[in-house]
Amino acid sequence: MATRARVRAPELIGRGGWLNTGGTDLSLAALRGRIVILDFWTFCCVNCLHVLDELRELEEKHRDTLVIIGVHSPKFVHEADHQAVVDAVERYEVHHPVLDDPELATWKQYAVRAWPTLVVIDPEGYVVAQHAGEGHAHAIATLVAELEAEHGAKGTLRRGDGPYVAPEPVATDLRFPGKALLLEGGGFLVSDTTRHQLVELAADGETVVRRIGTGERGLVDGPAEQTRFSEPQGLASLPDGAVVVADTVNHALRRLDPATGEVTTIAGTGRQWWQGSATSGPAREVDLSSPWDLAWFADRLWIAMAGVHQLWTYDPAEGTVAVAAGTTNEGLVDGPAAEAWFAQPSGLAATEDRLWIADSETSALRWIDRELVVHTAVGTGLFDFGHRDGTADQALFQHPLGVTALPDGSVAVSDTYNHALRRYEPATGEVTTLATDLREPSDAVLVDGDIVVVESARHRLTRLRLPEEAVRVEAVAHRTQRAATEVAPGTLRLDVIFQAPAGQKLDTRYGPSTRLLVSSTPPELLAEGAGQGTDLSRELVLAEGVTEGVLHVSAMAASCDDDPANEYPACHVHQQDWGVPVRVTAEGTPRLPLVLAGMDA
Repeated sequence: MATRARVRAPELIGRGGWLNTGGTDLSLAALRGRIVILDFWTFCCVNCLHVLDELRELEEKHRDTLVIIGVHSPKFVHEADHQAVVDAVERYEVHHPVLDDPELATWKQYAVRAWPTLVVIDPEGYVVAQHAGEGHAHAIATLVAELEAEHGAKGTLRRGDGPYVAPEPVATDLRFPGKALLLEGGGFLVSDTTRHQLVELAADGETVVRRIGTGERGLVDGPAEQTRFSEPQGLASLPDGAVVVADTVNHALRRLDPATGEVTTIAGTGRQWWQGSATSGPAREVDLSSPWDLAWFADRLWIAMAGVHQLWTYDPAEGTVAVAAGTTNEGLVDGPAAEAWFAQPSGLAATEDRLWIADSETSALRWIDRELVVHTAVGTGLFDFGHRDGTADQALFQHPLGVTALPDGSVAVSDTYNHALRRYEPATGEVTTLATDLREPSDAVLVDGDIVVVESARHRLTRLRLPEEAVRVEAVAHRTQRAATEVAPGTLRLDVIFQAPAGQKLDTRYGPSTRLLVSSTPPELLAEGAGQGTDLSRELVLAEGVTEGVLHVSAMAASCDDDPANEYPACHVHQQDWGVPVRVTAEGTPRLPLVLAGMDA
């Protein structure tokens, strides 16, 4: 067995306490003898949701030796609300203990720098690996098998039931609904996300007419009573009357015949898109990544591809999909569609000349015109958010998930983490608040003179009269609360640590297998070192006179099975984006290590 670095794991602390344990507080000391994986996550983060899905099979296969513990580490103010964490644990079917750490105490103890980060602790209580980002499931599965064999032989492995205790289910007609669509007959079709179904409601928005889907997670076509979805979200009507569903966790688009209830898959393979995958082609042959919302615009169905920070399109006449906007880099950059940056676009609404976009992770309202140029109406970047009305250049949202075009040319924004419905008026550039005291609104649809809001965390549709005057609220502004890393002025050595999993090597058959992209906010922070390259280490030069900012680092590495006899080795892509707040001080560090996979020596 190979010798591996080990560091004693700090104990777990979090003011919010424990979920999914039946009221019991857990400790690493009490878990000695078990393999423990800490999953540092926050529920706004689509990459974190991808990792939850990656871990499900591992969790089931090794449930007698492995304990996964989610450490919820909030980015947004709303995510520090304990009830919001309780809701998220149910919403995303997290079937392991979760520590609510609103003050990032355990995050700091483990020197975590990014969501998501996975830390592996051996049965003797030592950290043996750390992985940031997605695509590490295979590496971790290999490591868990090694630890089982090693500690089984040493007698330090303890088997048995884990500490997970399922909460009591709650009976409601909807459970964390995502999006809604007004049907021709006056009723509503709602994506009942947590129950993996579509629900048709009568015009009152309450009476259940029918359910489409078995309620079990899966990717199965067929009649309403047999089909399966996995956390469906966006809904849109095609010109022929069919409804398309963004089947988010299946990474697919599904077509519903409203008359018969028959469901077919029209785009996606069921696999998640990774760097290097096809970006256009026959729709059933191209991988997608967490499609979140849909809208018909400019003779195409547009897809908010939240998982890769892009907009794609689907052409039903040709049966093809293609990237339409975004580079896969996460951030807020306007301009020609091919050069723009998004951050988890999650809501779409079309008018004649604009496609409006709720860009959730930048807390921004954006739009793309028919010349395929991207613009920002409200929002400044990944780290500024709040609830502030007024002129668009200083107004703030907090992680909006939905946008709705209004008859007067303005738009309503489902300002999810502010529990509010907001309005942006393009003619004046003003932002106002239409309604408050909603609970995680995620979408809204117009019905005559009313607007019907999907109150996701109240599990219902809520009908509101569009007010003549805006609601007045006390303005608040926030920045993401993470301690800045103190760095020395001048040259800063950036090292992304990547160690290929056991039995694998970097895949260099078709050229470099690694990629590193660096930028900063403000751009003036970096005098040298910004841009893309293939080396995972780089010398950055910090500009004189700029004392703080954020370094944006995106890294990717591909590894394949290291067996010369295998003509078709299995390959795996590992990738992560970091936003590292930095402060330039004379006492700061001259080196910034970021762990993609492995341990920093």
